[in-house]
Amino acid sequence: MAERSFKKEVEKLRLGAGEVFEGEGILAVTKALLQAGVAYVGGYQGSPISHLMDVFADADPLLRELGVHFESSASEAAAAAMLAASVNYPLRGAVAWKSVVGTNVASDALSNVSSGGITGGALVIVGEDYGEGSSIMQERTHAFAMKSQMWLLDPRPNLTSIVDMVEKGFELSEASHTPVMLELRVRACHVTGSFVARDNKRPPLTVGEAAASPRRDVNRIVLPPANFLHEIEKIETRWPAAVRFVAEQRLNEHFGPEQDSIGIIVQGGLFNTLNRALELAGLSDAYGAAQVPIYCMNVTYPLIPDELRAFCAGKTAVLLVEEGQPEFIEHELNTLLRQADLQTRIIGKELLPRAGEYSGQVLYDGIVGFLRKWAPERAPQVPVPVPPEPELAKVVPPRPAGFCTGCPERPIFAAMKLVQRELGEFHVSADIGCHLFSILPPFHIGNTTMGYGLGTAAASAFKPSEGPGGRRAIAMMGDGGFWHNGLTSGIGNAVFNQDDNLTIIVDNGYSAATGGQDILSSKANNPTRKTNNPIEKAVRGMGVRWARTLTRTYDVAAMRDAMLEALTSPEKGPKVIVAQSECMLNRQRRERPLMAKAVKEGKRVVRDRFGVDPDTCTGDHACIRLSGCPSLSVKANPDPLRQDPVTHIDNSCVGCGNCGEVAHAAVLCPSFYRASIISNPTGWDRTLHRVRGAVIGWFQRRQARGIAARAF
Repeated sequence: MAERSFKKEVEKLRLGAGEVFEGEGILAVTKALLQAGVAYVGGYQGSPISHLMDVFADADPLLRELGVHFESSASEAAAAAMLAASVNYPLRGAVAWKSVVGTNVASDALSNVSSGGITGGALVIVGEDYGEGSSIMQERTHAFAMKSQMWLLDPRPNLTSIVDMVEKGFELSEASHTPVMLELRVRACHVTGSFVARDNKRPPLTVGEAAASPRRDVNRIVLPPANFLHEIEKIETRWPAAVRFVAEQRLNEHFGPEQDSIGIIVQGGLFNTLNRALELAGLSDAYGAAQVPIYCMNVTYPLIPDELRAFCAGKTAVLLVEEGQPEFIEHELNTLLRQADLQTRIIGKELLPRAGEYSGQVLYDGIVGFLRKWAPERAPQVPVPVPPEPELAKVVPPRPAGFCTGCPERPIFAAMKLVQRELGEFHVSADIGCHLFSILPPFHIGNTTMGYGLGTAAASAFKPSEGPGGRRAIAMMGDGGFWHNGLTSGIGNAVFNQDDNLTIIVDNGYSAATGGQDILSSKANNPTRKTNNPIEKAVRGMGVRWARTLTRTYDVAAMRDAMLEALTSPEKGPKVIVAQSECMLNRQRRERPLMAKAVKEGKRVVRDRFGVDPDTCTGDHACIRLSGCPSLSVKANPDPLRQDPVTHIDNSCVGCGNCGEVAHAAVLCPSFYRASIISNPTGWDRTLHRVRGAVIGWFQRRQARGIAARAF
């Protein structure tokens, strides 16, 4: 069950020639692939291209009609290896993943396919997750493209440009026998717009037909002596072919006047932000009618020397807008100009920030600084005012990212805090996924994170010493990371080396952090995928002897006891706890529409809510410190003799019961209660409610009479 369904939107993929396609950038990419006659598609989900995989999954019927093979790959490496189909066969293939983490995982296969070269067109669509909204290390795909000699497209965030770059990307790949990378930033993935569609193409050769007629070219295989020739072929044949194709097809664009003393060179993906900054400076409009010459690089690697020299010739200075570091383009551009004996001054990182996202404000400041030095008559005289800090931000402290309301992973770390209280601090090797939020308040758990599914491997260096001071490390791993990488590099490695640590595998039923896609261990009955493969069965198959599956993570006491047993067991070797409860977001997405439909139809529906008795709550807020659930808040204490505010549960509560479980497992207080909210109650429900009200009312009146009597 993905984060959202595209069942309705994928019908747009059937639009034919001349019809207008409207939608998001991700849908436009999908349509472009079908128009280009793609034969196979694979990939691994991850922001900002998760929805691309979801769209293809929802469009499976159309893909089958066209003879297109789609595979939701086990990892980015598995997706990249699919490109082998384009090595010997004229098949167009596309794979997608989140960069740079996905590119790192896929690097072995990518290096091989870029070395040997291809016959068909191969397109690698990477979600360039760089900037303030990113959740990963701040690196660029550009370095990998340079290292492996793969051409890099960075299309202007405009649906027509994106669609054209997808189709031209295949042509560029075929013209140069080289895989092509197409990077899409977050804004490009989610920009909305329209373009004129073309007919979808059935691939001239399907993967099934290719498999029925095997071909073999030993010169494409990366083995001596062919691999020594590949490097020469890349530089002497493929690179010039790519430069010629980009120039002849005019993939890079020009905006603004032809002649000027200054100019701007920009990566294609940053064009919209640049244009907005120019608009604020009075040098463009919303439609891109710039008053300064702009060279927009929809292809950022390889650079096209003749185009760049022609653009810079006759200009005193050119501002280069290259986001991130190192400044690869700036270095190469300066070399090209010096070789041509052009003295145009290139202004890049000396004026713009060396690192960080180039937002509209950043580019506006850079443009103003550039103009004041090189064209002062055109520089804005009045700076754009920075909006004042909202008053609310001055009094409300910033809230760190955390687990969702009702998240089944929160009680795992609450239990871990209770274990720490008994056994002391221990090393926790964290992993990529929602559970990584445990490093933030209120848990403050987690020492390192080294990559997706690498929690157990990262803990392998910690060997508990013999004797009373010995302490096992704990490794975290998500179910998505487990099937992606952790089964072999983590569990298999621990079994082989007999590591004596504990691995907690969070089995929430989905690849939750990437949008809720089904995986091998998902409980969902997926009609096109094999699910319901137990994780414990897999780890025991790898040789783990001590393994437990807890089917309800909200049972904090049981989680605590299982951890204590694993950490104190005399048995040596790796230990695994599979902590199993469904991702609450996906559960709510599934159940809420069904409940709303049942209520509308007049059916009886029961929904649990939890609350706190303000007269019982002491106001110590230990429940909040051990939970951190967004539904937990505070309100004024009703007791006039106590000043501390009491805990309060707001209407966002989903009834998971974690807060009460934590309170009781930690022996904190009995103030939590559970209430059942009944929609469309039956006659029996109403009668039972009246009886309960009468009994409770009798006790309340008796208590009130006793208090009144004692008062005198």
